[in-house]
Amino acid sequence: MTITLYDCSTAPSPRRARILLAEKGIAHQTVQVDLARGEQLGEAFKAVNPQCTVPALVLDDGTVLPDNAAIWAWAEAVQPEPPLLGRTPVEKALVASWNARIEFEGFLAVAEAFRNTSPAMKDRALTGAAAVPQIAELGARGLARAQRFFDMLDAHLAGRAFIAADHFTLADISAVVVVDFARIIKFKPGEQHPHLSRWRAALADRPSLKA
Repeated sequence: MTITLYDCSTAPSPRRARILLAEKGIAHQTVQVDLARGEQLGEAFKAVNPQCTVPALVLDDGTVLPDNAAIWAWAEAVQPEPPLLGRTPVEKALVASWNARIEFEGFLAVAEAFRNTSPAMKDRALTGAAAVPQIAELGARGLARAQRFFDMLDAHLAGRAFIAADHFTLADISAVVVVDFARIIKFKPGEQHPHLSRWRAALADRPSLKA
């Protein structure tokens, strides 16, 4: 069997997996799941990943890794170089901490704003199989949370080339994807975020980010 990534080229979460697999040089085939058409809710994909979410990575022994956390842990174990989860115990701790913070304060904020305001997300305010109605107040809260997160990240990046260590890590992957994804709520770092803008520009030509 071949390793297979269930992907959606327009969605942020599977992009994180694509970047990580590209950084690791892990060969795989790709199956696109059309989220706009609801393919993730169909029986065919449910048989792969009952969570109805992408990414999912099917290994050559048939094991299904149903989310980014599983994919990262597996990829780092089978291909330790480059060390995207950190080299030293302290780096590993900082990468884990920053990645969790980016997910909670960044991704969830942007997703909250987008899923509760976009007409395309009607009854899709949360991922998964259940229909969840939008709540306008949560959309407004998400926008405010996202703004605080980007202000914080800009301040953190003052004098830093990378987020959690002195080299590119999972924290940078997650941050790049959330910064790019935030355009969907009309956020793009500018003059008010000089350090964030400089960091993102410095990564612009990294090959894995084009995966």
